[in-house]
Amino acid sequence: MLYRHLGKPIFFKMDPEKAHHFVIGGLSKAAFVPGGSAGMRLMYGVPETPDLAVDLFGLHFPSPVGLAAGLDKNGEAVGGFSSIGFGFMEVGTVTPEGQPGNDSPRLFRLVPDEALINRMGFNNEGAEAMAGRLAALKRRRIPVAVNIGKNKVTPNELAHEDYRKCIRTLYPYGDFFVVNISSPNTPDLRSLQHGSELTRLLAEVKAEMDIQRKSSGAAKSLLVKIAPDVSDAELEYMVHTLTEAGVDGVIATNTTLSREGLTSEKAGEAGGLSGKPLRDRSTEVIRRIYSQTGGKLPIIGSGGIFTSQDAYDKIRAGASLVEIYTALIYEGPEINRRLHAGLRNLLRRDGYRNILEAVGADHH
Repeated sequence: MLYRHLGKPIFFKMDPEKAHHFVIGGLSKAAFVPGGSAGMRLMYGVPETPDLAVDLFGLHFPSPVGLAAGLDKNGEAVGGFSSIGFGFMEVGTVTPEGQPGNDSPRLFRLVPDEALINRMGFNNEGAEAMAGRLAALKRRRIPVAVNIGKNKVTPNELAHEDYRKCIRTLYPYGDFFVVNISSPNTPDLRSLQHGSELTRLLAEVKAEMDIQRKSSGAAKSLLVKIAPDVSDAELEYMVHTLTEAGVDGVIATNTTLSREGLTSEKAGEAGGLSGKPLRDRSTEVIRRIYSQTGGKLPIIGSGGIFTSQDAYDKIRAGASLVEIYTALIYEGPEINRRLHAGLRNLLRRDGYRNILEAVGADHH
């Protein structure tokens, strides 16, 4: 209620990107103020319960609801986000070298549609800067995934070198890694999702992961984030390639280029659309991946989750974990408690003792 009546009216009068930086800066500083993290946990934290805890990728997730990539691009506010009820989070997308991204304005609120359009373009400070921040964290309450991408100036035929550099630099600091080949805001990036380019990229990235695993003695999982804007045939081939490459999981989905059903005057802005209009398509992609793989490829569901029913629909379709982003902007940090309580009620209603029992239930 505090956010809806106090925070949101202020933030929604601000330029969206300025509001974004204000929140990241505030969460970053709050974690370093004595008692700051404890205060945030008191206000917005979610107590771990056995029915919603998930063990996956060799990690323990105190809740199945995480923060999607794109909000904390530089790993500045891990302590803050860890204190407001998330069960895990992604930082990034990070590229080997820092880059400014696309020209502003590049982030737009579509309030009537409860959506966002962004064309940020992987703006970030680079892998070394993120490594320094993650290394400085004294304690981690939740698993932190590092979402990696390529620099804009790197041609696709050399993209694998950028992804390998990110892994080399950040391997000690990420709990698992996500290869982002599905942002619509880096030219030609999405073509890496298809055919021989995808096969080669995954072989290179897996080779680097193996090198780092052997040298560090720590095995870490590799996931791939895919776009919703693919045909059924393309999705089937893509999932087959991911499975053959031996990746550990998939995040479905990134933002969409579709503008179907939008009413906002900003609907014509270029970029990737997130929020409620993406909900059904991302759930359908999850359903198809689960069906194709017989549930053997773990899925993190992302796209349009605003309610516990939205999250539960993705879980029943085949997602073992879910992520939010746009809902946090519209609903505020109170959303994690609502999602947690609602998911517990839905599990009880359907007779499940743990969330993993509900994964893929619509297929059985």
